Amino acid sequence: MTDAAVVGAGPNGLAAAVVLARAGLSVRLYEAAPTIGGGARTEELVPDHLHDLCSAVHPMALASPFFREFELQRRIDFAVPEISYAHPLDGGRAGLAYRDLARTVEGLGRDGPAYRRLMEPLVGNIEGTLDVALNHLLRLPRHPAAAVRFGLAALDQGTHLWNRRFSTDLAAALFTGVAAHPVGTLPSLPSAGAGLMLGALAHAGGWPIPRGGSQSIADSMAQDLVAHGGEIVTDHTIESLSELSGVPTVLLDVGPPSLLRLAAGRLPRTYERALERFRFGDGACKVAFILSGPVPWTNPEVAGAGTVHLGGTRAEIAASEADVAVGRHPANPYVLLSQPSLFDPSRAPAGRHILWTYCHVPSGSTRDMAEAVTAQIERFAPGFRDVVVGAFTTTAADLAASNANYVGGDFGGGAVTLGQLLARPVLSPAPWRTPLDGVYLCSASTPPGPGVHGMAGFHAARLALRDVFGLPVPALGVGAGPAA
Repeated sequence: MTDAAVVGAGPNGLAAAVVLARAGLSVRLYEAAPTIGGGARTEELVPDHLHDLCSAVHPMALASPFFREFELQRRIDFAVPEISYAHPLDGGRAGLAYRDLARTVEGLGRDGPAYRRLMEPLVGNIEGTLDVALNHLLRLPRHPAAAVRFGLAALDQGTHLWNRRFSTDLAAALFTGVAAHPVGTLPSLPSAGAGLMLGALAHAGGWPIPRGGSQSIADSMAQDLVAHGGEIVTDHTIESLSELSGVPTVLLDVGPPSLLRLAAGRLPRTYERALERFRFGDGACKVAFILSGPVPWTNPEVAGAGTVHLGGTRAEIAASEADVAVGRHPANPYVLLSQPSLFDPSRAPAGRHILWTYCHVPSGSTRDMAEAVTAQIERFAPGFRDVVVGAFTTTAADLAASNANYVGGDFGGGAVTLGQLLARPVLSPAPWRTPLDGVYLCSASTPPGPGVHGMAGFHAARLALRDVFGLPVPALGVGAGPAA
């Protein structure tokens, strides 16, 4: 008999399955796609050219409490660039976020001290920072002082007072680039919170790139699950919870629309209405390039960064994101970019490179943004077009068609707004628990939201162990066996 079923083999579903199997339960994991991984999948664009389908760089892979318990760093190899991210501006200038905070401060000139005052308290107590960022906001923080500092910093950069801190466009752009990761208007408290967490991680350990692609993260969890008796069933869509009747607990790595479909009228109407009110954000258009050489940045130091944010000044990026928010495709989009083959030669044959990019677009967009992305790269790397061998576009509509959780092309599992950080997807101290006995939600539509961190699965699995089986959370490290 199966003790637990998990639906969806993205990072959160895999994390939930690992925790349950490590506790000694029999676990079956179902995935609708032919391969596991969800947002952490890697495929060949063309033979021998490995491309990450969604996420490519993983700021939380070394820092998430789940991955630390799981000892992910001992299971797979990472490249950790000395420069976590870069932000070029016109004229060859660039802000560089080194792992070394002092070196970053030095490079920002007269705004260096202001940047240090913003980031140093968060970096110095990274445990407290992550306790705020990777847990539910309705929960009492374990590090109250860190929570206060994080909140004040978010107010500083998340409101229209954000320009009071910096006097130069370089420092302002450097922070804006990382704060714009969640799709949404700028400034906002959620974007500032994301920027502060990601920025703190950039200086507290770096942004790692998994060698061999993001798939290695998913594969490491799958291997551990199978080693502890779990079963993985791919190419299998669960259409209704009735298919899992008799299984004591079910964990769902799905969005609210899929939960409504799976439950088919079994949920209380008040809960259904809350799920129906849940909103997804705007989407992304991904453009993958095969190159004949490195990107020819005007500022050669940018090549040392694992991630590059493009879009120009703070005002330009805010204008681009405002266009997306009202349904327009920006002429000069904000672009996230990574060239992982610079740090992991296994991604492409000798003489070739993989370039991973995406930009923000309105929900459901069918527009191919390859030319706009190319022009934005060419702006800061003249001659880029000359090294492009091929380009492969995945529109927001394509993303939505490829994964039921990516509604409208929103691969974050729902709009990142202040309201939906508190009620994700419902206002509850334990939003992973549904009104149905033994049924839990563990997707990015629950706290802490987007990212490859496994924390939504970890939180949901802990609840299921306690509620259904009366079991503690097991040890998850390499070599640790099932709970006694």
